[in-house]
Formats: sequence, C-alpha cells, structure tokens
Amino acid sequence: MLVAVYALFALSASARAVVQIATEFSHAPVAYVLSAFAAAFYIVATVTLAVGNPAARRIAALSCSVELAGVLAVGTWSLADKATFPDATVWSGYGSGYGFVPLVLPVFGLLWLSRWSRGGRNRRRGR
Repeated sequence: MLVAVYALFALSASARAVVQIATEFSHAPVAYVLSAFAAAFYIVATVTLAVGNPAARRIAALSCSVELAGVLAVGTWSLADKATFPDATVWSGYGSGYGFVPLVLPVFGLLWLSRWSRGGRNRRRGR
C-alpha cells in the first residue's frame, strides 16, 4: 500500500510540475521548481521501496528523510512568505492541498523502513 501511495504521488507531482513549468513558469518559479523537486523524491522513494534490497532501503530512508525535511521547510516557508508562493507546491502548507498526505507519507515510510530493518535483524539472530 505504501508503494502504491508513493507511486500515485510520484505520478501526480511529476505531472503537476511538468505542466506548471511548461505553461506558466514565470508566474511562480520557486513553487514550480519545488514541485519538481518533490516529484523527484517521490519517484526515488517509490522505486527504492519497491526494490526493497538493503541498498535500496538505505536510499529510501534518505529519500524519506529529505522529503520530510522538505515538507517541513517548504510548508513553513510557504506560510511565512506567501509572496514567493503565489501558487501552491505539493509541500505548501505542509501538503494541505493534498490532505496533508505529503506530511505523513514520509513518516509512514520511515516507520515502515525502521520496522522492516528491526524485523530483519531479529530474523538473522534467530528471534
């Protein structure tokens, strides 16, 4: 389910960023570039969570961590400096335009990765 939600966000954020950058980039360049940035992290998280090998899980953890930091930073920035964000990004207002899913998705990703990692260590130790 987690990979499916990430895939949906990868698709929607990518499509949104492409359309915004192609059609009205000069209107809100910061917002549109940040939407593309978010899309890139959703794509990386989708692929690495789906692959699931140890190297992919490390990349997924990094991606989810950067994603969470981005949501918090952009969410705060977008509320503090509305002039820079005449249009919303995926992460504006902590993802309020997407039902705050962008805020909770990386948390669930990190929790899932943490649980998977602990489970893997316990299996190797025979527990």
